[in-house]
Amino acid sequence: MSLAHSWCIIDKCNNKKRLMKKTYNSFKEFFPYYLSQHQHPKCRAMHYIGSALVIIVFIFSLLSHQLWYLWVLPVIGYSFAWLGHALFEHNKPATFQYPWFSLMADWVMFFNFLRGKHQDS
Repeated sequence: MSLAHSWCIIDKCNNKKRLMKKTYNSFKEFFPYYLSQHQHPKCRAMHYIGSALVIIVFIFSLLSHQLWYLWVLPVIGYSFAWLGHALFEHNKPATFQYPWFSLMADWVMFFNFLRGKHQDS
């Protein structure tokens, strides 16, 4: 499966914007882009809060045998993440263009945070 990301750059020779295509064929290629879209510490914090709440609600749901709580997991996780983008990062979440890579990257970023591993972009 091929995934493509588009963005505009300024052509310095004739000062025009042109559309460039970048294809991410692997998670390894995608992850640096994902991190570049999460530069603001408060945006990352919103992602971490959402991810932590997803884990807490998931465990609660299993332990209490209230499996209907599982339906709210995406709402919890994405609400915090998308609010972080809207309020602090001011960009479009990668989820809309790369749903699976973005989901994977969010959990990698979260577990790296828990391990104290510095996130390079």
